[in-house]
Amino acid sequence: MSKLGFRFLDGKIYARNIQRWARAARMAATTDLSLLRRQRSRARLLKTHLDRLIHTADERLALPKVGSNSFPKPHNADWSWRPELWRGSLPTPGLSSVQTKSMLGDEVTLFHDCEFSELTLRQLRNLREEDLAPYGLRLDVFKFDGSFLSLVVDLPDAGVKGLKRSHLLRMDAIVEMEKPLEIFARLNIRHGPNTEQIVRELPLSEENIRVEFDLAYSNMNEKRVERAWIDLIFEGPQMNQVILRDLTFSRRPRAHL
Repeated sequence: MSKLGFRFLDGKIYARNIQRWARAARMAATTDLSLLRRQRSRARLLKTHLDRLIHTADERLALPKVGSNSFPKPHNADWSWRPELWRGSLPTPGLSSVQTKSMLGDEVTLFHDCEFSELTLRQLRNLREEDLAPYGLRLDVFKFDGSFLSLVVDLPDAGVKGLKRSHLLRMDAIVEMEKPLEIFARLNIRHGPNTEQIVRELPLSEENIRVEFDLAYSNMNEKRVERAWIDLIFEGPQMNQVILRDLTFSRRPRAHL
């Protein structure tokens, strides 16, 4: 059978099934109870599959596209990256009463020193047209009796390999908050027994939230770099909701003057 013939037949079967279920729905008030019971069982089974299809279709067809790694980056960047939490659906999308050192995905870890945790983390689906990242991260903080709260993002090996003091490392973010607070980004680079740290405050009042780490001002030993990670440090986070709509990283060599 040709594809055209198959599509025609498939359309006829679909239309006939729609008519059959529409008729069953109209007559449900007067249908014999034994038949109605069978129809209900079949309808529930069908609804399960339809709900799953609709959920998956909404997930895949909504903007932006799942798995997207598209975002603005310097033209001479030799590495760029969007962490998996902002790129694709996680098996466990959220955590409540989050304990310190809890991970959401394989790259993001929450640290705090609260005695009683009233923190939640949840991955969100971004649906706004202006969003480039498929997913975002929502952090809800209620009562906070600790002295620090930080979200750690481990940079992949590709971002560490070949890292030199001539590099500029850039972090871009889209942040939403219920009320103002300060957020600091601390770059940590482990080289041998030492860890180099560079701290920048996120310019949350600006439209483009971007910080750069100039490694020329570090004491990093290029030959002994082992790993790197970013701490996002939240100052005074109690009774607040913070949404990280996107988080991306890139690096580029500094221009020679």
